[in-house]
Amino acid sequence: MFLNRRRVLTGLGAGLLFSYRLRQLSAASPHNLDKKPAFDVSPFQLGVASGDPATDGFVIWTRLAPRPMEEAGGLEHLKPVLVDWDISEDPKFSTVLRTGQTIAHPELAHSVHVEVEGLQPDRPYWYRFRIAGYESPVGRGRTLPLPGASVQRIRFVAAGCQHYEFGYYSAWRAIANESVDFIFHYGDYIYEGADIGAGVHTVYGKPFTAVRRHFGPEIYSLDEYRRRYAQYKMDPDLQAAHAAAPWLVSFDDHEVDNNWAGDTDQDGTPPDLFRLRRAAAMQAYYENMPLRASSLPDGSHMQIYRSFRFGDLMNTFVLDTRQYRSDQVYGDKDAPQGPDVWSPNRTMMGAQQEEWLFNGLSKSDTRWNLLAHQVMVMDLAHRKSAHSELLYSMDQWSGYMYSRNRLLQFIGDHCPGNVVNVTGDAHRHYAGNLVIDPDRQKPVSVEFLATSISSGGDGVGDNDAHSQSVRRENPHLKATTDRRGYVLCDVGRDIWHADLKTLDQVSSHEGQLSTYARFAVERGHPGLEKA
Repeated sequence: MFLNRRRVLTGLGAGLLFSYRLRQLSAASPHNLDKKPAFDVSPFQLGVASGDPATDGFVIWTRLAPRPMEEAGGLEHLKPVLVDWDISEDPKFSTVLRTGQTIAHPELAHSVHVEVEGLQPDRPYWYRFRIAGYESPVGRGRTLPLPGASVQRIRFVAAGCQHYEFGYYSAWRAIANESVDFIFHYGDYIYEGADIGAGVHTVYGKPFTAVRRHFGPEIYSLDEYRRRYAQYKMDPDLQAAHAAAPWLVSFDDHEVDNNWAGDTDQDGTPPDLFRLRRAAAMQAYYENMPLRASSLPDGSHMQIYRSFRFGDLMNTFVLDTRQYRSDQVYGDKDAPQGPDVWSPNRTMMGAQQEEWLFNGLSKSDTRWNLLAHQVMVMDLAHRKSAHSELLYSMDQWSGYMYSRNRLLQFIGDHCPGNVVNVTGDAHRHYAGNLVIDPDRQKPVSVEFLATSISSGGDGVGDNDAHSQSVRRENPHLKATTDRRGYVLCDVGRDIWHADLKTLDQVSSHEGQLSTYARFAVERGHPGLEKA
């Protein structure tokens, strides 16, 4: 599944062309522009967001939808409209620094993605949108430090997996109250499945009753994906987290379909047909995220891997481990690591993304490097029973051991001691060392895997059969628990701290937040220590 050079260059050219086209689109004045839009309720029902910061600005986002669950978001006239935006140096907008207009196009579900420029580096700003006498909620963005600036500290949160039916978004409310520079969303922003229905169900081997319900059947069309995002984004706790800090986002599987890989879905759909579904999912994802024009989808492809530099302290590489990966082997079930797992013909990132990442790491001169991606890197074995065979996930890096060991070997050879992996997807907290040779247990990097926001429900804590098995079989694993929450990272120049935050319940709004475990990593000495 490696990409040839011509296809790569063509893809990059197409991305630049689409970026140019979107800028031209925003600058144009369509003949069918609705110059006097009117609404009977606020069109800002889905909130605001910022993301993809630069040293002089960031993206600000909203989507006009006065009645989000209705067709076209409840807009009666499907025409382009002008939306005003303001940037202020304070949350009360006593000093408005910049103001402008952008066009909300019906082709993009009346979403807007303003790439604000001309701001000062390394400071917060506040933004809002206005149309037809209505004002949006106020959001907070932040610019990046200059590349050579000496930065003493960065705080960020990693979170994701927010199945709407499985619990309330209390974790997002807690995140909104954290003082952080950015939020990394590792994926599974929505779940594509049908309404689970009333009553008790068995999910992930546990009894479960939905605390709220999806609207409609499994989603396939663009309109259905848009409605599912609207249902999620109407949650006030999620809106508060979006408004609180810039987001760096990447998708995982459920934004399209469970455990999809490249052009393959889990149901054996012909690739040409699956790409139609993927194109709809990619467009809806772009419409609902604070992304730059460079990520505007080109059919079923979307440029989502990218990097951000926080002065001299940290380079952040946001990866894409879905679009370019080979299909999972052994039926995509937990299985022993047979020869296919080790095949050099199978890839997790694809050749071009791997080259981009390795070049970035080899040239990085920051104190730390963050690899922000979707699925577990740790090679975790577990058993179904005490004497059964060792099993590994075929959807995680443990199902792509050639790619995994290439990555870890490169880290060990070129930047040992300053690479931290932050991942998700597994609906549990995991923290551990990353080793190439399990017999030596010498770490080359570390990993913090953030548990889910709501997926999996309340959870059962840290003494269930799976927790016991993975602790027994994997000495490089230092902590795990089946609770909901997020990871809070506090990065200093020499020490990286990570708090594994948990909620005791998400089946009600009354969940209590606590810190399950706290770890420290010393720069130059890869390996986790309890803090």
